[in-house]
Amino acid sequence: MSRIGKNPINIVNGVTVDLKDNVVTVKGKLGELSQEIKDVTVHMEDGIITVERPSDSKDHRAKHGLYRALISNMIQGVSTGFTLNLELVGVGYRASNQGQRLELALGFSHNIILEVATEVTVETISEKGKNPIVKLTSYDKQLLGQVAAKIRGFRPPEPYKGKGVKFVGEVLRRKAGKSA
Repeated sequence: MSRIGKNPINIVNGVTVDLKDNVVTVKGKLGELSQEIKDVTVHMEDGIITVERPSDSKDHRAKHGLYRALISNMIQGVSTGFTLNLELVGVGYRASNQGQRLELALGFSHNIILEVATEVTVETISEKGKNPIVKLTSYDKQLLGQVAAKIRGFRPPEPYKGKGVKFVGEVLRRKAGKSA
């Protein structure tokens, strides 16, 4: 049995969960999310959600834990939200934003301008003597991860000097340079 899938999900105060035609809709103070559920059954009783699978086939076992995690992330997202911090490591790397428009200077001949989805809030923090930080906040964990991966993909951290866009707290494997 899936260790993640068999755990019950507690519904937090201020969050409403609707289950209709295999679509779970979660509403909270930060927003509303919905997810279509296939191959597993979702039961809701007394503020507790349980996910059950019909058989022990490989596909059902995989989706058991997946849908339980998705529903749990939706409930946490609309109640408290998620935050990801990206750090720009490198000389001359800068970040600035005007609303949902993020402008990155990552050592290319031109600045990268990215229009971020309206569900994701962008904030840039630049302190003297420290690396610039891009702070992303959203109630949708999947969308937040996609936006963060897109920003990181512009200049992934390289293993020799560690320059690039990395998550705050991410540990990079460094390589030794040439030995003369």
